[in-house]
Amino acid sequence: MGKQASRVELKVGGRKVWQTVLANAATINEQLARRFDALRDDPAVRRSHLFHGRYENLYIDRDRIPQLLPVHEAVSRHARDISARAALKLGFWFNDMGSGHVTTLHTHDDDDELLSAVYYIRVPADSGRLILHAGGETLAITPEAGILLLFPPDLAHEVEENRSGERRLSVAFNVGPVDDDKRDE
Repeated sequence: MGKQASRVELKVGGRKVWQTVLANAATINEQLARRFDALRDDPAVRRSHLFHGRYENLYIDRDRIPQLLPVHEAVSRHARDISARAALKLGFWFNDMGSGHVTTLHTHDDDDELLSAVYYIRVPADSGRLILHAGGETLAITPEAGILLLFPPDLAHEVEENRSGERRLSVAFNVGPVDDDKRDE
């Protein structure tokens, strides 16, 4: 995937969802997965949202995982374009989803989020679709490594059971506003 793909607009219940593929995704994903695997059990990794025997959110300080930079930059670039805001802050966490795990229905509109995003790093076959809910409709997206999705933070979503027998890895982002005199975090 040498060239940056264009962004495609999808809809569910009249709500917009944006999808693109990162350039050089295979290289980015290999390096990112390798570094994540090295840090996964590190005591410095913060964990939250314990559901069904799994911490859904794994937080790694950005300076410990520089391999995330191309993804972070892509999210920032697309979010600035979609939101028409020059200054944004990004928070992120990893989702390491083992066999048999699900992510229950939720939203990300707790604070001042403008957009949410997910980037797929390692996606075995049959590891669960992302299901988006709005206006009585659903949109099921079968994830693939290298896909970046951006969506409104109040859009309810869940992930089906991972039936692959392997771990699926993604990184999620929340994007919010900052003062005009500050740069992206």
